[in-house]
Amino acid sequence: MIKDKKIGFIGAGNMGKAMIRGLLDSKSLSPDSIYASDLREDVLISLKDEYGINICPQDNKSLVMESDIIFLSVKPQIIDHILFEIKEPVDEQKLIITIAAGVTTKHIEGYLDGCIRVVRAMPNTPALVLEAATAISGGFYSTKEDLDISRHIFSSLGKVVTVDEEQLDAVTGLSGSGPAYVFVIIEALSDAGVKMGLSRDVATTLAAQTVLGSAKLLLETGMHPGRLKDMVTSPGGTAIEGIHTLEEGGIRTNLINAVSAATARSILLGKKLNHK
Repeated sequence: MIKDKKIGFIGAGNMGKAMIRGLLDSKSLSPDSIYASDLREDVLISLKDEYGINICPQDNKSLVMESDIIFLSVKPQIIDHILFEIKEPVDEQKLIITIAAGVTTKHIEGYLDGCIRVVRAMPNTPALVLEAATAISGGFYSTKEDLDISRHIFSSLGKVVTVDEEQLDAVTGLSGSGPAYVFVIIEALSDAGVKMGLSRDVATTLAAQTVLGSAKLLLETGMHPGRLKDMVTSPGGTAIEGIHTLEEGGIRTNLINAVSAATARSILLGKKLNHK
């Protein structure tokens, strides 16, 4: 699907590097089909040495001219500067994929001339180990093929879903911020293990593997999480006792509130960015 395409990454930080690694590991592209630019030349040199890709140090225009698909993997605060810089070489033949949090496709389309095809994506940090949860949404001029290409690219990093753009704030609150919630849970489980006499290393390994294994079990079986929970909670057993304690502490309500609060924050930040 993309073997004949050239892809450029404006921004070669953690997420950009993860996408480059995913594309190469999946054999979707060869290194000579990938370009990267960044303000930090040392980062680019490291990427070139590790993966053999092409680099364009601080030269976004050249990257755009060489690429069929351009990833905007930069902080949202500098997106307008980047768009101004690449406005001239971007045309309707190129696909723009943005992972800049909170920046709408409409904002990008309005900054660039013509019927520019834009797809917006929200991956999360497990992309660094190729286990991302990513949601994608097409802009006004994007096509089904554009979404298929985007889905193919992000599938090299993990799981992908397609949503309406209005739902991306909820995605940010759930899967975008979700790793932080899960790390808090793992840390708390590890603390509990230490309290009960386990070493920190053992407790953390058991906690992390339990979360990983449980998630994999759910995804591979397709069973409802409530049913999987019931498989663990035997009558009068230890698990149901623990769940009773969790419910007393309001874990379900607190997690729902956390996602709601993060979603509201994403909406607010997006309004500030898109009304500058």
